[in-house]
Amino acid sequence: MVLGPEEGQNFWQPVPSNGHISVRVAPKMVEMEHPIGLGTQTLPPGSYVREHVHDRSEEVLHFISGTGKAVVEGVVHHVSPGTTIYVGKNRRHKFINDGETELHWLWLIVPNGLEDFFEAIGRSKAAGEAPPAPFPRPENVLEIERQTVFGLPIADKGAGL
Repeated sequence: MVLGPEEGQNFWQPVPSNGHISVRVAPKMVEMEHPIGLGTQTLPPGSYVREHVHDRSEEVLHFISGTGKAVVEGVVHHVSPGTTIYVGKNRRHKFINDGETELHWLWLIVPNGLEDFFEAIGRSKAAGEAPPAPFPRPENVLEIERQTVFGLPIADKGAGL
């Protein structure tokens, strides 16, 4: 499988991230021996990915562009291009774009399932399409989280630390 820059499964994401996802590799896309999910995520300035845990998966994130913060187990880490973070099972983490440009990173999750979450809560994104107005997460988001790769929900404290 080889994907061009605009290929893959692409989704706009709801608040509070307001960004977009590109799923690049997943078991639904290609036959694989070990179920992995790989893609990119982009957060506009002022947005964040709420604090969460993955109770069945390990995750690696590699930051490509922009600057921001990663909060892992309550410890704040400044991220910039070239920063790589490993997050083990049941480790609390969140990402905040407090910079002036988009924060963009590559994610790898083993076993997979994050791509199913992004598809279930997002809206399809076409190449070159303008961002939609911010839209809410689905009412059944907690059920979607339980069915994919998330542990018990953590109270969202916003972008604050």
